[in-house]
Amino acid sequence: MPQITPRTVLTPGEEADHGAIHETIPADVAAAPANNGVRDRRLRRAGQHLFHLIDVEDYHAMRAALRDHPADLRRQATVGPLHEKADDHSGDDNGIPLVWSLAEQREREPRDSTEE
Repeated sequence: MPQITPRTVLTPGEEADHGAIHETIPADVAAAPANNGVRDRRLRRAGQHLFHLIDVEDYHAMRAALRDHPADLRRQATVGPLHEKADDHSGDDNGIPLVWSLAEQREREPRDSTEE
């Protein structure tokens, strides 16, 4: 399953507002990425740093489709001002590079017949 991990940074002091916004996501805002190839999207925060884990077939196509989508424009108007740098919606990023995966390593290793 293709995954991408973009990272964004909150403006200092916006952590509580950002958390409050994500307590309830409007149905149309959640449906927009789902209708454009996103199977799951998870968001983690460490201080001001946000890490997005997105399971999507084609990240760049999804970003292009959402660039002018009314629900996503509304989402960006809400969360965008909380970030240090506004999202330009170019979609030309590739997220944080994957360094290592236990599952991928295990798939490459020969199976030991004594393993359970």
